[in-house]
Amino acid sequence: MTFAPAFAAMLRTSDGVRIDAAHTPHGSLDLGIVIAHGFTGSWRAPCTRRITHVMSRFGGVLSFDFRGHGRSTGESTVGDLEVLDLDAAVKHARSIGYRRVVTVGFSMGAAVAVRHAALHRGVDGIVAVSAPAWWYYRGTKPMRQVHWAIERPEGRLAARWVKRTRIASGRWDPVPLPPFEAAALITPTPLLIVHGDADPFFPLDHPHELYGNARDPKEMWIVPGYGHAEAAATPDLVRKIGSWIVRTKPV
Repeated sequence: MTFAPAFAAMLRTSDGVRIDAAHTPHGSLDLGIVIAHGFTGSWRAPCTRRITHVMSRFGGVLSFDFRGHGRSTGESTVGDLEVLDLDAAVKHARSIGYRRVVTVGFSMGAAVAVRHAALHRGVDGIVAVSAPAWWYYRGTKPMRQVHWAIERPEGRLAARWVKRTRIASGRWDPVPLPPFEAAALITPTPLLIVHGDADPFFPLDHPHELYGNARDPKEMWIVPGYGHAEAAATPDLVRKIGSWIVRTKPV
């Protein structure tokens, strides 16, 4: 596949972290779509670039690497300070001139997108794909493996060498606002929750918890056979999300 051309950018967060980003123009400044990848992901990963390519048919796309990932500086806090990274990306999209900005997050990035909308506002829509509803979930084998990578020194070392992800040591203090509580605070910004019934990380009680706590306008899609986050997202699903973004406007 030949991807749409992307123009590199280096952003800086309010706490001084440099964020590696890329802008894929659309030709119109009506809509900017900010893509937030999952834990250990990257805007440079082929699955994220495929999503960017499809999304660029609907609007300009700004994709970026969270702190501690890829060429961004800092260390990952696994969903806490990452709201500052997303805020820098949203502000950059506004500085380009996009009149409407919608965030599309996957897994950890989905949790960050919901929390960002609650804490920083400034967006015209949120799409949360494969999002966790609460922290410290260990009910599936993949999530127990994620916690090993986060909590154990040998796990953090493996993540650094295998996934190019630098993870901060220590515990959250204080524990950040969980996504299900943040979902109640984003109204009147439209929220779309997308989750697969074959997600190996987060079962369906997560999207239902998010949806149950969110206020209108909100929508939830449970996608048959869909697995988890960017790697499982088909072009058809991404196009469906893009169409929702185009037709859904803030109340």
